[in-house]
Amino acid sequence: MIIVTGGAGFIGSNLIRKLNKLNKEEIIIVDNLNNANKLNNINDLSFLDFIDKKDFISNLEKGLFSNTDTIFHQGACSSTTELDGTYLMKNNYEYSKKLLHFCLDNTIQFIYASSASVYGLGCKNFEEKFLNESPANLYAFSKFQFDQYVRKTAKGSKSQVVGLRYFNVYGPREKHKLTMASTAFHFYNQILENGFCKLFKGTDGYKNGTQARDFVYVDDCVDVNLWFHKNIESSGIFNVGTGNAKTFNDMAKNILCWFKEKKNINAFIEYIEFPTNLKNKYQSFTQANIEKLKSIGYEKDFVNLKKGVYKYLDYLNENKI
Repeated sequence: MIIVTGGAGFIGSNLIRKLNKLNKEEIIIVDNLNNANKLNNINDLSFLDFIDKKDFISNLEKGLFSNTDTIFHQGACSSTTELDGTYLMKNNYEYSKKLLHFCLDNTIQFIYASSASVYGLGCKNFEEKFLNESPANLYAFSKFQFDQYVRKTAKGSKSQVVGLRYFNVYGPREKHKLTMASTAFHFYNQILENGFCKLFKGTDGYKNGTQARDFVYVDDCVDVNLWFHKNIESSGIFNVGTGNAKTFNDMAKNILCWFKEKKNINAFIEYIEFPTNLKNKYQSFTQANIEKLKSIGYEKDFVNLKKGVYKYLDYLNENKI
């Protein structure tokens, strides 16, 4: 049996979709449906049961689910602008600790979502080392603290424990994320509505639209999860990104090309003022160092930006999102 927390969310629902393709259906989804848009993410999935996240921990404490093979812990508050530190630590840190200990006590495979946000403004390096980690917001701090807890608690464990630091993920089933959805999602909808997409003007020495991200397609994140699911001898914390940063201009231009080729629409870019509230809190550059992931035998190539964008926009267009 497999448990997927955040199974109605972005990466979680895509992971279940791929598990279904592998003929795995004995899956328990743990999530909440406070956001009705999440329902669209699970309507087409096959799973054994759905449990509200508030009830799940109490079920674990009663000794249920000890026969579970794997927990994919994808659930969290993912808002980088959330200012309620108490909520974030309870939801992202304390909840995760309880799941970790359940897996350690019952020798269950535990694969969880960390975040590239732990590297802060990226002034040092994007290698999975403590010296490079400097979270710049409360969300990142909650993720960083759990990574630290895992390093201390799971060392030498018989259970496989894997943390995956996702970089800037984009792709299907993210509509419910609203403002936290990817730039690809927002640019697509802005062009449909206005005929142009909005990019930030330059800041921190960067020219307009030249701030860069490691944009990684969601299917690649799913594939990394499933690789560890098969390769149970590998534990640790690993970056998940392409290893090749692209600018927001690159992202926007690929989207403009899609609209030109598929819709015969000549869209354009409009640069807007950089938000005051993000100054000194904004990652102007991210690029995953994936040497550690490659060193343990992960060989699959990551989707390049143009292919990923075209695949995603085809999906949005077909599903009228």
